[in-house]
Amino acid sequence: MDPYFKGVLWLIIVLLKLPWFTCTENCPQSCECGIEVICTGYNITEIPGDFPKNTTKLILEHTSVQVLNEYSFADLTPLTRFSLTSSSLHTIHPLAFHATPKLMSIMLVSSNLSTLPAQLFSRLTELQQLAVDDNRLETLNPDMFKGLVKMRDLSLGQNKLKDLSPDIFDGLTKLRYLNLGRNSIKKLPPTIFQSLTGLQVLYLYYNDLEELEPGIFDGLIALEDLRLYQNQISNLSPRVFWPLKNLRILYLSNNNLQTIPEKSFYFMPLLKKLTIHKNPLLTLPNQLMGHMPLLTEFSLYETNLITVPGNLFANMSGLQKLYFGLNKQLKDLPLDLFCCLPFLKNLSLPFNNLHDLHPQLFSSLTSMKILRLNHNKLQNLPEDIFQGLEKLLIIDLQQNKLKTLPGDIFLSNKALKEVFLSRNTWDCDCYIRDIAKWIRENERLVFDRKNTRCQSPMDKFNRTLGSLQEAEFSFCDATTANYFTTSLQTQSTTTTATTTIPATTTTAAAMTNTEATFTTMLYMPEIFPLVKAPPTDVVSSPFNGTMVFESRPDYVHHNFHNGWVYVWSLPSDTTLAGLLMFSHVFLVATGMLLILVTVYIMYRLDNTMIQLKAECAETCG
Repeated sequence: MDPYFKGVLWLIIVLLKLPWFTCTENCPQSCECGIEVICTGYNITEIPGDFPKNTTKLILEHTSVQVLNEYSFADLTPLTRFSLTSSSLHTIHPLAFHATPKLMSIMLVSSNLSTLPAQLFSRLTELQQLAVDDNRLETLNPDMFKGLVKMRDLSLGQNKLKDLSPDIFDGLTKLRYLNLGRNSIKKLPPTIFQSLTGLQVLYLYYNDLEELEPGIFDGLIALEDLRLYQNQISNLSPRVFWPLKNLRILYLSNNNLQTIPEKSFYFMPLLKKLTIHKNPLLTLPNQLMGHMPLLTEFSLYETNLITVPGNLFANMSGLQKLYFGLNKQLKDLPLDLFCCLPFLKNLSLPFNNLHDLHPQLFSSLTSMKILRLNHNKLQNLPEDIFQGLEKLLIIDLQQNKLKTLPGDIFLSNKALKEVFLSRNTWDCDCYIRDIAKWIRENERLVFDRKNTRCQSPMDKFNRTLGSLQEAEFSFCDATTANYFTTSLQTQSTTTTATTTIPATTTTAAAMTNTEATFTTMLYMPEIFPLVKAPPTDVVSSPFNGTMVFESRPDYVHHNFHNGWVYVWSLPSDTTLAGLLMFSHVFLVATGMLLILVTVYIMYRLDNTMIQLKAECAETCG
């Protein structure tokens, strides 16, 4: 290689390596030097020295630094960003940051600070970001942030603050983010936020706030995100949220609200998320929600509501997710409750106390994809309850009191992918045949089909609905029923009359006969072991000669005696039937055991007699 080019190549290599050598040479032990200096290790007990002279960012993590004294930053005049996290820091000298007037960001997080000197930040006129989260601060000097006119982000979360001065934030007109969450604040002065006209995010969650003073948010005209959840708020001042015309997010959950003033959520047209769940709400006013076309997510669960206004969601035309469960007292839903939610995709109504649903309740929810009705007390569903919900993907009906479902209830739900039907009180009688057939034909859709089991009658107990075959319902197509009759006049001739009755009818069929007078039997499901036919003189003539069963019992036995028909039936109550069956098996088993014991005793006695005879023969001989 030409010596000239060789010399140029070496010169380039040296020039490229020179910054690295310089940085490495001046980088303290346990630190990494580059664009920013990062020092880590519990062996670090103070701010290291010998940093590169141009260091602007210094980050210390997991150290044993306990004190920042007045000389800690003596050689770090160019410093613009300083972070000390997860340390043992408990004391800061009032002049500690006087050597670093260019600081724009300070983070003193997860340390042991219980107090801050009053003038600690007074010379940091360029400071824009200050975080003192996760410390032990109990009070703040009223002049703590005085003069910090460029401050944009201030985080004081997870401390032990109880009271704040009314003017502590005065002058912070450029503040955009303020975090006061996870403290012990019980009350806020009504004027504390009045100068924060540029504030966009305010966190007050996990405090002990009991009420919101009237006018407390009047100056927050730019606020977009307000989080008040997990407090002790029991009262809201009327119109307290009205000045927040730019609000996008409002979290009021986990408080002690029993009522909410009328029109509380008016004049917030940009709101996108609203939560008021986990409040002991008893009622809601008829006029609560203003025009909220951009609201996409709303939660109203775990309350004490018995019902809600029919127009509750009327102004939420853009709603996509609605969480409306765990309301143990909620029994009824107004017919038009979901009338104006054309874009709703996820509707959760689990763990309520719903018994019935109106056939048209969901008819307007044409965009709905997920519907959860599990853990309610639904006893039946209208045939067309899901009609028109062509985009529906998931239906959850677990843990209700459903005995049957119409066979074509899911007919219009062509997009269905998941159906949950387990833990209901399925009665696998004639009325179950159609939905059982649908389950057999759509097994892939019923995710819990192995746990979707019959609870009655006893001969099908614990059978899965999908295992029921069409042939098992042949008796449902029977067109005749026999009735046994007897003449009360002669009491000597017993005749049998036959009449045609549809298998599914529940009304009595009239029957006439000119040659004999018949008795009448009315079967009531609540009356079991013995039913005696009343005399004909107390029964209207259209029912003479007719035995009417309003619901088919599982087992029926009858006989005649002196002109009376005696009927014994086993109820369809699975618990009682199971008890009777267990008693029968127990008695049979006990009888068998007694027989075996008796045989064994006789066997032992017989052996004993044989031995005695043998001994007697030897003695006598």
